Amino acid sequence: MSTEIAFDFDKARFNMIEQQVRPWNVLDGKILALLGEVKREDFVPAVHRHIALADLEVPLGAEAGQCMLPPKVEARALQDLALKPTDSVLEIGTGSGYMAALLSRLAARVVSIEIDPALAKQAQTNLASAGIKNVEVRTADATASRYAACNAGAPYDAIILSGSVDEVPGALLDLLKTGGRLFAITGRAPVMRATLVRHSGPNSLHTEQPWDICAARLQNFPERSHFKF
Repeated sequence: MSTEIAFDFDKARFNMIEQQVRPWNVLDGKILALLGEVKREDFVPAVHRHIALADLEVPLGAEAGQCMLPPKVEARALQDLALKPTDSVLEIGTGSGYMAALLSRLAARVVSIEIDPALAKQAQTNLASAGIKNVEVRTADATASRYAACNAGAPYDAIILSGSVDEVPGALLDLLKTGGRLFAITGRAPVMRATLVRHSGPNSLHTEQPWDICAARLQNFPERSHFKF
């Protein structure tokens, strides 16, 4: 007789929401309900399925830094973006497709860009398996040719960078509609900040940095020179 004990994902999901996400000031009922509905374990490599709901970055690919953000970070980013059902959203850094799946349930349309072809293909498979049809995954370097891959579908109501950058590129802010929001994690380890930029009108941007978090870098985004003499 087998002594293997099946992992209780439903219990782990409850604990994730109540012990990780809610204590991180994620109190939006829609977000909390969504985390209970979209099965995160279906968006991670099989070898890491047992840690899909843990409070850590889940590795995704062979390259260093390819990972899913911790659940509490994804949830708080979604809460900060305050998406509407009519919104069009751009995500950079598709990864496994999990964040795109969450975005798809809150917005009308999602364009998600992934630089790694293998990850992009897996994300497409994961999203199709989940029955999600309003996400377009593009395999491209988002930064190439002045962010050309991001332009089709612009302007957007919201943009989210699913990884960290040194600073928010102005070229991405130009893709926001008036009233649009951009979420990114900016800075350099060990000091990074969640950064929310609002486009409130012509030549009018409002930036908030409401919380601290470190995250793996998105590939090929420019880095500022930090030399000191």
